[in-house]
Amino acid sequence: MRGITEDMSEIKNFVKNLNKQPVLVYGLGKSGSATVNALSKAGAQVVIGDDNPDNYKKFKCKNITQLDITTQDFSEFAYLILSPGIPLTHPEPHDVVKKAQEADLEIFCDIELFTRIYPSLKTIGITSTNGKSTTSALVTHLLIGGGQKAVLGGNIGTPVFELDVESDPPDWVVLEISSFQIDLCPVFRPDIAVILNLTPDHIDRHGTMEHYADVKERITELGAHSTDATAVICTDDEHTRNIYARARDLELRDVIEISTLKTLSSGVYVEDGTLFDVMDGDAKTIGDLSKMLALKGIHNHQNAACAYAAVKMAGVAPAKIWAGFESFPGLNHRQFPVRTINGVGFVNDSKSTNAASAAVALGCQNNVYWIVGGKRKKTGLDGLENFFPHIKHAFLIGESTEEFANWFDKYGMDYTRCFTLENAVLKAHNMAQENRGQPGGTGVVLLSPACASFDQYDSFEHRGNHFAEIVRDLPEE
Repeated sequence: MRGITEDMSEIKNFVKNLNKQPVLVYGLGKSGSATVNALSKAGAQVVIGDDNPDNYKKFKCKNITQLDITTQDFSEFAYLILSPGIPLTHPEPHDVVKKAQEADLEIFCDIELFTRIYPSLKTIGITSTNGKSTTSALVTHLLIGGGQKAVLGGNIGTPVFELDVESDPPDWVVLEISSFQIDLCPVFRPDIAVILNLTPDHIDRHGTMEHYADVKERITELGAHSTDATAVICTDDEHTRNIYARARDLELRDVIEISTLKTLSSGVYVEDGTLFDVMDGDAKTIGDLSKMLALKGIHNHQNAACAYAAVKMAGVAPAKIWAGFESFPGLNHRQFPVRTINGVGFVNDSKSTNAASAAVALGCQNNVYWIVGGKRKKTGLDGLENFFPHIKHAFLIGESTEEFANWFDKYGMDYTRCFTLENAVLKAHNMAQENRGQPGGTGVVLLSPACASFDQYDSFEHRGNHFAEIVRDLPEE
């Protein structure tokens, strides 16, 4: 993709309206760096800041001013563009946030800035605790397969300021949006908003589950530029049911209910693996999702049903949507099959960074040799004891090893302390091969860590890629 900076008329107009006021960009990861590059190339005065001094190195040759937080007058800035990874409210606001608030400075993220610069772009915004990356990729795949131009960015890994929306304007910009990003979008609301599910996560950054849910719910509000807005909400959990009820009662958007747990009289639902469309009156059978290898499991049926409703509202015919399901390859690091050795499958579910996500993966498999651990989330592994019948043995990795060992001891579950991913894969491989002739089938070696990766890896992608490398090097016996 050529990137937004190849054709810059709209962003240059935005910069011109700044009247030479500088913009502060704090947090120089992927999204922050893309924002700095786009604004500076368009002629804006940009001041940069980051908690990690090493992140300044990439801008050393560009003569961009670095923030001195102790002496800077924040009232000189037009905006603070804040990385979603930097605390806005909890556990307490970052010092740069406090300074900006004292100066009554607007604070938002790159997505908000992007949509202010390009207010005419049609957007589909997808959020949830789990499944938003797969659904965002699936929606984009279905739109393109249905003959529409679509680009995908946001939390999924491609910053919005790396999308080409000027030289070849898309029909739709699909955005995976995290709760941190929603918290930093005071005005932007997508034309089609999708909420898949909500379970406890990121409580350290939101304070309570109630606040976390409140932030997610904002995506269903009516945006400044929305005239024909839709909310697609799966009501399979208590929090999303409450959001659906409020959105329906407010009547700010057309609200489409989705469920994989019950038959609906209106909306889209899945029953025994079959997708039904009741958006236009009578229920229509769309197809059997259980035959889709890349959409295996109830969680993926939820993703598919939400994607179906969103893409149909975007103007794609049901037959073309179904053809898109059939050609969808799946998403790496989300229950992605890496290899099979003598019937034993190796599955990369590195994106599983919390217990709720791991529960989804464990529920889809039997005879699991489970690789689990890393940087522990607040919820730990609580609730996953319900999946012990699916698990043959657990292999513990990362800094959570001893704590998780105590948890498994409490329930009498067999485990091995492995500490490293290499050790875990080798031990799981050997045990799975030895047990091939036992009842229950050959089983699967599943990396579904239920933890963040930052104790040993740069990201969940780094962890998943390392797993795949180790698995590919295993001998075929």
